[in-house]
Amino acid sequence: MDPLKHVEKELKKCVKCGACRAHCPAFAAWQREPAAARGKVALAQHLMKQDITLDDQTYLAMSKCLLCGSCVEKCPNEVPTDEIVIAAREALAQRRGLTTFHKAVGRVIRNRKLMNFGAFAAAILGPLFFRKVPATSGLRLRFPLPFVGGKRHIPQLAKKPFLNRHPEVIPGEPGKPRIVFFVGCMTNFVYTEVGEAALALFRHLGCTVIIPKDQQCCGLPGMSGGDLATVRELAEKNLAALEKYEADYIMTACATCGGALHKFYPLVVGKRNPELMARLKAIAEKTVDAAQLLQQLGLHPAETGAGEKLTITYHDPCHLRTRGITRQPRELLQGAPGVELTEMEGADKCCGLGGTFNVYHYDTSLKINAGKSEAILKTGAEAVVTGCPGCMMQLSDGLKQAGARTKVMHTLEILARKLH
Repeated sequence: MDPLKHVEKELKKCVKCGACRAHCPAFAAWQREPAAARGKVALAQHLMKQDITLDDQTYLAMSKCLLCGSCVEKCPNEVPTDEIVIAAREALAQRRGLTTFHKAVGRVIRNRKLMNFGAFAAAILGPLFFRKVPATSGLRLRFPLPFVGGKRHIPQLAKKPFLNRHPEVIPGEPGKPRIVFFVGCMTNFVYTEVGEAALALFRHLGCTVIIPKDQQCCGLPGMSGGDLATVRELAEKNLAALEKYEADYIMTACATCGGALHKFYPLVVGKRNPELMARLKAIAEKTVDAAQLLQQLGLHPAETGAGEKLTITYHDPCHLRTRGITRQPRELLQGAPGVELTEMEGADKCCGLGGTFNVYHYDTSLKINAGKSEAILKTGAEAVVTGCPGCMMQLSDGLKQAGARTKVMHTLEILARKLH
C-alpha cells in the first residue's frame, strides 16, 4: 500500500491558507515555500498522484522539516503535517531507497549489541578521535567525518551505559506504584545522570522501578528517514519488553521517546500494522513523562531539590509541548529551594535539533538554534533546563558556539539535587 494512502483524508484538509508559515522554524530559516507545511502538503499530494519527478530536489524539500508540530498546533483545519511528512518520507524511501545515512542508522538502532560496542569503543578511543574544547565539557572531532560537522560540539559518551548499571527490578514500598522506565538511547549512552536522577526521585517516592534490559531504541531516528520497517521491528521488541511486567505507568525522561510511545507508535506504526494497534494503544495510554508523573504522585521538590542558589530558564521540548506538558515541569522547578526561574522569550520554540534534520541541515539547525541561544543568554540564567536529552545536546552545542558557559541541565537533575 502506498504510504500516502494512510494520510489521504488528512491531505484534503489543507486549504492552503498559509497560516503555518508564521510558525514553522524551517520556513523562517529558508524563506522558501517547500520548507513550509503548506508546501510539503502540496508536494505530498503530487507524490500521491505520481505526477512529479522523484529527483534530489524532491527529497531535499521533504527533508526540510523538524517534525516539531508547531504547524499542527496552529493550523485552523488541524492538518497533521508531521504525520503527512512521515508518510511522504516513507513513500520516497520505498520508491528511491533509503539514503546511505539512514541505512546506517537503521542498522545501528536495530542492533543493541552493536550500539553497546560502538559506545564502548567511542568512550575508550575518544582521545584519538576527539579533543576537549577548552573550558567546556564538550568534545570536537580531530578529523572530519561524514555527516558530522567539523565545528560541532559533541557530548562525551558514558563509559558504562545506564542499562548496565542497575538490576532489572528495583523493589519499592508495598502498595506504591510500579513503574517501567523506558530509558532511551541518549540517557543510556550519553546523559546517564538523567537516568540516575529519575531513579533516585521515584525511589524516594517508594515506587518499584523496573528497567527492562531488552528495551530498544524508540525508532524515531528511523521514522524520520522513512525507514518504517525498522520502526515496526523496534516497536514490536519494545512492546514485548514493556508488556513483560505488570506496571501502573511507563515513564520516560526523554520527550522524544515519550512522543514515540505516546503518539507516533499508534498513529504511524498502528495504522500500518492494525494487528498491533490494540497493544500500541495500551502502551500509549500508560506512557507518562517523568515530570508529569512526579507531580501526579505528589513529589515535594523542597525535600529532594535543595541546593545552592541557582538561576535557571526553561526550554519546552517540542514533544512535551505538543502533549500539553508545559506547566508541570515549571511548577516542580519553582518548588525547588534555591531555584529562581526566569522565563525566556520563545521558550516554546523549537531548538532546531529535529533528529536527523540536525545531520542533513546542520548549519540551518544552528541558525534556528541561534535565536534560542540568544534568548537564553538574555535571561542571564546560570543554567537552561529542559526535559529532553536531545534538546540538551542541541542547546549545549549552540551555547558553546556562542562562546557561552551557561549550563544545560535536565529537569530531573534539578529536582534530585539533594538526593545525589
